[in-house]
Amino acid sequence: MKPVSDEMHALICDKLAQIAQDEQVTILFAVESGSRAWGFHSHDSDYDVRFVYARPVSWHLRIDARRDVIEYPISDELDISGWDLAKALKLALRSNAVLPEWLQSPITYAEAPEARAAIAGFCQQVLTRKPVTWHYLNLAKKQMDGLHLPNGQIKLKRYLYTIRPVLALRHMRLYNVAMAPMNMGDLMRSSDLPEAVTQYIQAMIATKLEAGELGTGARTDAAMDDLISGELDAAAAWLAQEPPVDTPDHWAKANELHKRFTVAVPE
Repeated sequence: MKPVSDEMHALICDKLAQIAQDEQVTILFAVESGSRAWGFHSHDSDYDVRFVYARPVSWHLRIDARRDVIEYPISDELDISGWDLAKALKLALRSNAVLPEWLQSPITYAEAPEARAAIAGFCQQVLTRKPVTWHYLNLAKKQMDGLHLPNGQIKLKRYLYTIRPVLALRHMRLYNVAMAPMNMGDLMRSSDLPEAVTQYIQAMIATKLEAGELGTGARTDAAMDDLISGELDAAAAWLAQEPPVDTPDHWAKANELHKRFTVAVPE
């Protein structure tokens, strides 16, 4: 089953075009950001559309405070929201992992010429491993907290939502990099997993596709649980011993990038 049907893709593109017109913005790129992009959606998964946009220069010359996000919860299955370019760049300077994930999405709905590549290049320059490690460590622990049902069964969605950040931590540890692939298939291929673990994850993904977002399983897998525990412990140990790192001042590059795409927005 395609993660996004042709009909839904066209609908989302139409909605984004309407948002750009209504808000008088240029959408620099728009992607799918949830389980449909991660590679383990269900037949009833919703659509999480995320985008980065630029406003014209005149908008930035006003001194009254205005929101730097656009949110359109259009329906129960379709959620569209975006960040102003300035907000996105500031978060990238803090090594927030969300923007780099969006940039890796295999499902694209809109893209302005050169914008995505320029923002991705900026993220590659400024991202550091420590904050991203904290992000995935906390994300995995949060998902584990709600994993088990009162009857002892597990929520398939929660288990997969735990495994993905754990594999991201494993990838970052193995290659000493500041970011990992966002798609589960890419993560499995790059993380040197035991064959039994790979087969188990693939089986879980197939089961969730049919069972739906509320699908459950009898129990967790021992080998998978050992890998999860080991990677979480390794990440925590690395964070405890890794000294603070002085990062270069990238504000000039951020300002240059912001100016480049802001002045191009029609007034």
